[in-house]
Amino acid sequence: MKKLGCMLMAMLMAVAVSGCSDNKEASKDKETTKKVTLILDYLPNTNHTGFYVAKDKGYFKEEGLDVDIIEPGDDATSATLVAANKGEFGVSYQEDVTYARTAEVPLPIRAIAAIIQHNTSGFVSLKKENIKSPKDFEGKVYAGWQAPSEEAVIKAVMKAAKADFSKLTMVGADGSGFAALGKNVDIQWEFEGWAVTKGRMEGYDLNYIPLRDLDERLDYYTPVIISSERMIKEDPKTVQKFMNAVKKGYTYAIEHPEESAEILSNYAPDYDLKFLKESQKYLSSEYAKDAKSWGVMKDSVWDNYTAFMYENKLITESIKASEQYTNEFVK
Repeated sequence: MKKLGCMLMAMLMAVAVSGCSDNKEASKDKETTKKVTLILDYLPNTNHTGFYVAKDKGYFKEEGLDVDIIEPGDDATSATLVAANKGEFGVSYQEDVTYARTAEVPLPIRAIAAIIQHNTSGFVSLKKENIKSPKDFEGKVYAGWQAPSEEAVIKAVMKAAKADFSKLTMVGADGSGFAALGKNVDIQWEFEGWAVTKGRMEGYDLNYIPLRDLDERLDYYTPVIISSERMIKEDPKTVQKFMNAVKKGYTYAIEHPEESAEILSNYAPDYDLKFLKESQKYLSSEYAKDAKSWGVMKDSVWDNYTAFMYENKLITESIKASEQYTNEFVK
């Protein structure tokens, strides 16, 4: 009896020790998991699939990160928020990084990866309008977001096509999308992997002119992942861990587009799954196209568009590619 009592006591002590050990491990895991925030450029879409794959597959967790993915809101951009240390990482655009770095009071941000290797946007019109080049923009109506760079790009491509920009009417988009085409609008600027894909699925017979086919300088990175100079300098280990997981997520999306679209759908349920799969199929083939690996950027791409922006007075001073991006975390 005494022997049985001793055995029971030993077992209870073992359980207690084990419980303490488990609690310590759980506490240790909690202490070593770092919480970081990723600020998107817009609502979740197939540009962002790699982030959600990394989250869903546990790639962030493997790197000891707890990543909160949020939208920027209406009164700020991811660039301004990351520069103000409101988030460790953001999704932005090459153009916005250049604007930020050349501003009167420069924003301390830097691109750390290209989500897509080429500019997948272009000019869209109804096929029956027979708009096949910027020369055909004359006498037409273009609806867009009325940004200075938008006008500069259209002027440049029309000039190169020997077209008269003054014969194009530019108006603000009313949010009706392709429903406006053929009515009060002839041309829009959209992304092939999103709006163009959706439009074709909805039955619109469209002409699409890729921007990158009109001027190699317009084949810039859009979107890119950004971080702050402070983060890169003071906590490069966390930046590397974040990018390890993200790169793994995008690589998975490249290899498994259909499953990745289903994962994205779990986080963006308002979109039709069939559309997400079609969009993902296109973008999975574009994420790392012509690159040695996903995320890597080139000086020439940054220098080309920076030169375009300077030439067209979108920025008042030029800036080196090395001051705008780094490949340090995607090698």
